Amino acid sequence: MDRRKALVVGSGIAGLSTALRLVRRGYEVEIVEKNSRAGGRMNIIEKDGFTFDTGPTFFSMSYEFAELAADINKELPFELRELDPLYTVWYDEPGKRYTVYKDLEKLAKEFEKVEPAFREKMEAYLKSTGRLYYDTESLIIKNNFDSMMHYVSTLFKVPVVHLPKLFRTFWKEVSRYFESDDVREILSLVSFFLGGTPFDTPSVFTMLSFTEFVHDGYYNVNGGMYKIVEGFVKMLEANGVKIHYGNEIVNIETNGMGLQSLVDQNNKRWASDIFVVNSDAALFRGKVLKRKKYTEEKLDRKKWTMAPFTVYLGIDQKLPELKMHNYFLRGNFKEYSDKIYKNQASLEQAYYYVNVVSRLNRDAAPEGKESVFILCPVPDLRYKSDWSDREKIADAIIADLSRRTGYDLSDKIISKTILSPIDWRDTFNLHRGSGLGLGHNMMQMGYLRPSNRDEKFENLFYTGSSTLPGTGIPMAIISSKLVTERIEKQYGLILTDLH
Repeated sequence: MDRRKALVVGSGIAGLSTALRLVRRGYEVEIVEKNSRAGGRMNIIEKDGFTFDTGPTFFSMSYEFAELAADINKELPFELRELDPLYTVWYDEPGKRYTVYKDLEKLAKEFEKVEPAFREKMEAYLKSTGRLYYDTESLIIKNNFDSMMHYVSTLFKVPVVHLPKLFRTFWKEVSRYFESDDVREILSLVSFFLGGTPFDTPSVFTMLSFTEFVHDGYYNVNGGMYKIVEGFVKMLEANGVKIHYGNEIVNIETNGMGLQSLVDQNNKRWASDIFVVNSDAALFRGKVLKRKKYTEEKLDRKKWTMAPFTVYLGIDQKLPELKMHNYFLRGNFKEYSDKIYKNQASLEQAYYYVNVVSRLNRDAAPEGKESVFILCPVPDLRYKSDWSDREKIADAIIADLSRRTGYDLSDKIISKTILSPIDWRDTFNLHRGSGLGLGHNMMQMGYLRPSNRDEKFENLFYTGSSTLPGTGIPMAIISSKLVTERIEKQYGLILTDLH
């Protein structure tokens, strides 16, 4: 077999993972990237002597990285660090907080006052979510679908005991096992990782509770999350893969039979045998390919994940009271969840997440100081287009954080960076600033998500959050595996050893 060339568009985790898999299979690989640094949303900000992870700060399902390492026959170029405790949840009521442990004995002690027999209930809940995980993982999550019939026939293979979960929300499923709103809210926080709320996320995603507490837990990376990107890039460069930065694909060239080349903003043509797009699979089809099914108007009708509003702070003191991962909630969980998506809730009384980056990565802040990352899920640009109030919102969150933790941060901030949904949209080509791409409902799962194989060009493929199987770091790794299977099936392979 002649050595074929593959061009990967975008260097997010899915793009880098796909490139590694294709190099292992004997393909000549080249990458074009819009920005000046690889990683996509998994990136870093370096400012005023501080370093911040821009996006993901921890992940579950670390075994997907192990699968990738086995597939390319190389050790992972970074060190994982398991988290336990997982995170701390702070309520608005003074002194009310819970530390969430992977250890069920410790977790039960946290909730013993609000949820009698918590351990027994939790074991029943995890047993149910575990069955769901094992009964659907290989069938639905890790499967390519070639037709609607294929998808439907596969769904029929899922044991009928799970059928009711298709019609319940995450919240309703959790509520079947627990009576305390505190417990329900905390166990439902994982649905926010999918860019939604517990009240609009299907209960099939309660399987994430199983991966959260039993099957794997949560992990970080020694030295910061960007070590994943740096490690992958070094491996690719060692194997002759060039990453061309500052090149945004805006058009295509075709001879009517297939895709010949992609065209960047400088009118440079990038020819290849195979093309893999790690840009948003729905947005690329509309913006670059001009597909009628994916016009801006039609994209707006789809369910998108919430947008990120992020604040990066360099603090001139240590913050020992804050844990590494923290969620700050209030007493209006249902009301806030129902209103936040469409900009009907006050962002000056927001729910938010805080990561003390320098707690694990000591090099992220100078001695005696802290590097702090704040993430607030907010309405995308369809519902809130004006972000001239970004400073006001950020200051309100910082004031709330100061009040709840007892630290007066107002005169301790020596570095501050704010990214609104507009910044996220423009930097990473995210539709309306949606942080994690297309949302997850029954009409946007499996075969009903944009395919990882193009409808028209047989040599064009997609990987990443808005195609199969969905959003998140482990899903990006799985996505790279699924698209590689497509390419291998169509074009073959010659296994080679990576350097």
